[in-house]
Amino acid sequence: MAKIGVIGSGTWGMALSLLLNKNGHEVKLWSAIYEEVTALNNKREHPNLPGVSIPDSIDITGDLESCIREAECLVLSVPSVFTRETARKMRPFVREGQIIVNVAKGIEEATLKTLCEQIEEEIPQAKAAVLSGPSHAEEVGRGVPTTCVVGAEEKSAADFIQSLFISPVFRVYTSPDVLGIELGGALKNVIALAAGIADGLGYGDNTKAALITRGLTEMTRLAVKMGARQETLSGLSGMGDLIVTCASMHSRNRRAGILIGRGKSMKEAMDEVHMVVEGVYSAKAARALSEKYGVRMPIVAKVNEVLFEGKSAAEAVDELMCRESGVENPLLPWE
Repeated sequence: MAKIGVIGSGTWGMALSLLLNKNGHEVKLWSAIYEEVTALNNKREHPNLPGVSIPDSIDITGDLESCIREAECLVLSVPSVFTRETARKMRPFVREGQIIVNVAKGIEEATLKTLCEQIEEEIPQAKAAVLSGPSHAEEVGRGVPTTCVVGAEEKSAADFIQSLFISPVFRVYTSPDVLGIELGGALKNVIALAAGIADGLGYGDNTKAALITRGLTEMTRLAVKMGARQETLSGLSGMGDLIVTCASMHSRNRRAGILIGRGKSMKEAMDEVHMVVEGVYSAKAARALSEKYGVRMPIVAKVNEVLFEGKSAAEAVDELMCRESGVENPLLPWE
């Protein structure tokens, strides 16, 4: 049994707390919002995970220091836009070599840093790792069979994290490609917005399959150019997470995209979803990275034009379809 501190009490932080608790670990869950701590302690149910009871053995607190000090492992589960700010608050309490597992997905717009890079900058004494894959909180919280991958620079750290999370309903693989795992998790949210927009426009399965396939091509191009491994993008944190995020109504990004496709503005769609839509925050960073590394990402570019430049969703699709024709894979030679 290990002592684990979970930083962030959204649906994903709560679902992982339930999983870790069921695995026999001592879990302390932190929220920055006093009213939320009170409500969760009184009701023992998360408002966005209805029907899932929170065991009394999960300690829910607003005291960040107590959540960190004695923990053998920390799980950082705040929305990506709050990762750096939260890491800065955590820094005074984190021990040398303490493992922090990032489970959010995003890229910082101002710096183009991944979340683990932000953690390492703000908490240099910690060991940053990542857990990612096709894993909706609504299903993990109910014990639906799920598979993820954990990435860490040191194999011993990855093996330790794997041992904490793995269970009969939560299978965990390990990988040394931290960058590839993080890029897959962040970029797929932008493609999922495009898939949702296509759904909102009333398009069908053909369109969805095209967006998933060509979206994966864009993700892989960029990730490999940045130093990640192509195999990672073909795995759970790339293709796997892309499929589930583009296809499921649990996906905030897809749901927001559907609303945009039906004519709502980006702000109206985010307000209606009522939760953080990570793809909106990662879209500008993804386009900036594509320009920085000279990588063609037409789907990402059109998502940005729809979100931030007033282009209609239908016009963006038309422009994608009517681009100059080409070969599917330029690495395959003609005889």
